[in-house]
Amino acid sequence: MSTPTADSVAGQAVKAADRAHVFHSWSAQALIDPLAVAGAEGSYFWDYDGNRYLDFSSQLVNTNIGHQHPKVVAAIQAKAAQLCTIAPGFAEESRSEAARLIAERTPGDLDKIFFTNGGAEANENAIRMARLHTGRHKVLSTYRSYHGATANAITLTGDPRRWANETGVSGIVHFWGPYAYRSNFHAENEAQECERALAHLEQTLAFEGPGTVAAIILETVVGTAGILVPPAGYLAGVREICDKYGIVFILDEVMAGFGRTGEWFAADHWGITPDLLTFAKGVNSGYLPLGGVAISGAIAETFAQKAFPGGLTYSGHPLACASAVATINTMAEEGIVENAKHIGENVLGPGLRELAERHPSIGEVRGLGVFWALDLVKNRETREPLVPYNAAGADNAPMAQLAAACKQRGLWPFTNMNRFHVVPPCNISEEDAKTGLAVLDEVLTLTDAHTV
Repeated sequence: MSTPTADSVAGQAVKAADRAHVFHSWSAQALIDPLAVAGAEGSYFWDYDGNRYLDFSSQLVNTNIGHQHPKVVAAIQAKAAQLCTIAPGFAEESRSEAARLIAERTPGDLDKIFFTNGGAEANENAIRMARLHTGRHKVLSTYRSYHGATANAITLTGDPRRWANETGVSGIVHFWGPYAYRSNFHAENEAQECERALAHLEQTLAFEGPGTVAAIILETVVGTAGILVPPAGYLAGVREICDKYGIVFILDEVMAGFGRTGEWFAADHWGITPDLLTFAKGVNSGYLPLGGVAISGAIAETFAQKAFPGGLTYSGHPLACASAVATINTMAEEGIVENAKHIGENVLGPGLRELAERHPSIGEVRGLGVFWALDLVKNRETREPLVPYNAAGADNAPMAQLAAACKQRGLWPFTNMNRFHVVPPCNISEEDAKTGLAVLDEVLTLTDAHTV
C-alpha cells in the first residue's frame, strides 16, 4: 500500500481551481466543500494532507475492483500506445473482446452488446429498443428506483431527483415494487409481499392497457433507493407477466452487476433472463466511461434488416473496452466475484446483524455480497425513519452527523435519506471490511441518541 505524502499547498491549489471553475452535479454550488483527492489504491484513497479513507462507498458503487488495479492500468496504457480511438463503425479488437466476455457472462441468450458511455445512456437505448421492437410507447418502472439523469432515464427514476427534471417525456408510469420492511401492501411476510406486489403490477397494467406497454424496467436489486433485495418469486413473476402480455422485460444491472451481489449479475441469484440487460459501473470499475445494453436474440433480430436509430460517438471506445477486458479477466483470475460473496456471507452480513443487536437505531439489515444497507429508524416498533423522506438541512442533521463522524475516523460513507449503505470494493479484504464495521460500531451511537 502506497504511503500518502502530505502536500497541503498543492491541495489548496486544486481546491481553489475547483471552486473557481468546476460545476458539480446534484449540488448547490456555494454549499459544497469537495475533498481534494491526491491518490488512491485498493480499497483506500487519500487527500493532500495525507489523510487516508477506507472507501466504503466504492465512490459511486462502481470501483468494484478497487482503485488503481495494476492490471487494468497497464491494459489502458498498452491500448493507448496502440490505438487511442476509432469510430464505432469499425471492428476493433478490444471492443470485440469486451463484447464477447460480457456476453459469456450475461444470462440466457443476451449475446449482442450495444456499448454506451454509462448507465443512463444504456437505459435510454434499452427503452428505445423496447419501443421499436414492440411498436408500443409506455414503460413502467418503480417509485423506489434510480435509472440515470438523461431525459427518459430520469423520468423512469422514482426518487426525488426526478421531480425537478420532468419535462415533456410521456408514456412513463410508476408502480410500487416490493419492500417488505415498509410494505405498501400491508403484507405480513415476504411471501405475501411478493404475491401482493405482483397483483398490484398486474392491476396497474390492466388500467394502463397492457397492449400499450413496451417495457417494464427494474433494478434487479434496487440500489441507491435502498438496496432492496426482491423476495423469492418476484422477478420470476414479473417475467411471467411480461411474457403474458408481450412486454419487454428490462433489468437494470448498472449498480448490481459485475460481482456487486456476489454473482456476475444479480439476475443469477434467481435464474432470471430478461430481454434486455443494462450495465455500466463495475464492467470496468469506472476507470473509463463505459456502459451498455445486452440484447436478446429476438430483439436483435428486429434490427437485422432495419437500422437501429441510435448511436454515440464514443460507443465501444477502445480505451474503455480495453479496461473492461482487463477488469473482467482480472475478476475471473483473482476470484473477485467469489470474494464479494464470501465477504457478504461471512463478514458483512453477520457483522451488520451483530451491530443491529447493539444499536437500536438499526431497523433492518439487508443485502447481498458487498451490497448492503442499514435502514435507520427513530423507533424499531413504529419503524419511523431516522430522518424524513428527502430530508435536507436541519431535518437531515442525524445522517449528516453520522457521515461526518465516519470521515473523521477515516471511513468514507455512502448515505442516502435514512440509510447507510455498506458498499466497499468487491475485492476488499476481511481485515478492511472488519475495520469499516468497527468504525460503524463507534459512530452508530450518534444515531442511537435519536431513538425513542
